[in-house]
Amino acid sequence: MYGTVFDIAECSIHDGPGMRITVFFKGCPLRCRWCHSPEGQLPEIETLHPANLEPRVCGKRWSAEELSGYLNKRVRLLDGGVTFSGGEPLMQSEFLSELLDRLPGVHTLVDSCGFAPEEKFLKIARKVSMFFFGLKLLDDAQSRYWTKQECSGVKNNLLLLDRETDTPYRLRIPLLSGVTDTNEYLRELEKFCRQLKRITEIDFLPSNPEAGAKYAECGRVFAPGFEVGKTASLPEWFAPGCPFRQLSAGQIG
Repeated sequence: MYGTVFDIAECSIHDGPGMRITVFFKGCPLRCRWCHSPEGQLPEIETLHPANLEPRVCGKRWSAEELSGYLNKRVRLLDGGVTFSGGEPLMQSEFLSELLDRLPGVHTLVDSCGFAPEEKFLKIARKVSMFFFGLKLLDDAQSRYWTKQECSGVKNNLLLLDRETDTPYRLRIPLLSGVTDTNEYLRELEKFCRQLKRITEIDFLPSNPEAGAKYAECGRVFAPGFEVGKTASLPEWFAPGCPFRQLSAGQIG
């Protein structure tokens, strides 16, 4: 079994408990207009063209045996574990599943947008030690506009994660000016979160105004459609029924 990875970050402290290795899978079904990793969107290996630098290849094919061997050797030196991120790791769910089987005794975490067929989602969710669920929008029309995909299946998978697994999880939500910091969105989020029985925490993530440089490397245009540099904030009345925190740029991987 082979898969495609576009980066491996060692000694990460923001992608789960302890010091971790984070594996970034290539390919994502969403096209979030604020995405800060456009090099992870396409599933194919591609050549990037950084300004004033030599072109570089983005993406590498690994066998599950090779990558799990690499991870098993490195992770034993850390006090954390392995985090699988992206892109979207569930786009390569069979490869991911085999990797997880080859990491016995390792604390594993999947950081996912939750956009996947129900069966594949639950298979992975039941195998990992912890789950970071990257919830975006809550309305299908808004979700299509901002991410190019509807969110009904994502919301259903989140409810399944909460009700049909024992895997601890937290939500990670981008807090974006005029998009997810509105009263309408936050009221709906409060209502939705009160349906969740096992949620441990919500992390609100800031937008990244420097993401545009990566788009140029990929030969694409960064057009977020909102004020990326404007700091969004949560209102005092917001009370989703679980702990939450608003992170700074330095607190995310």
